[in-house]
Amino acid sequence: MSAPPDWALSFIYWLHMLATVVWIGSLACLSLLVLPAARKQPQDEHYAAFLSDLQRRLDPLGWVCLLVLIATGMFQMSANPSYSGFLAIDNRWAVAIFAKHVVFFGMTGVSAYMTWGLLPRLQRAALRQSRGLDTPDASRLRQQESLLIRLNLVLAMLVLALTAVARVS
Repeated sequence: MSAPPDWALSFIYWLHMLATVVWIGSLACLSLLVLPAARKQPQDEHYAAFLSDLQRRLDPLGWVCLLVLIATGMFQMSANPSYSGFLAIDNRWAVAIFAKHVVFFGMTGVSAYMTWGLLPRLQRAALRQSRGLDTPDASRLRQQESLLIRLNLVLAMLVLALTAVARVS
């Protein structure tokens, strides 16, 4: 197979970096700025509405970024001269890329759990609280949300570090 043209590879790298910036940037913004400020709202019904609106806007963006990262990453990987084949871990670059993918799949799992497991429960808890109903697990759910967002942010930083290791290998 011949090497792709430089313009195509440049475009793929650009798309990959754009998706990375959007995904990691949204994680950082959410973790460090948005959710801490939103939790200070005195009315639970506002938090429930905010959380619902935020999820409706960010989830599709995050999942599109994920698909772009997978597609462009596969293309980049196959175009790299250090790539020897699927699960061929025979050089430093391959070790870094393998570790990067393990961490990336961990991030994807955390994101999936948050999207379809935790966030719907958080929305229900906030709605129940806004109606004056007892929600004994609301505090625990918010702590879990905060922990998982921070975990994904740390995993994202690890992905970037492993990318840097692969670049110099």
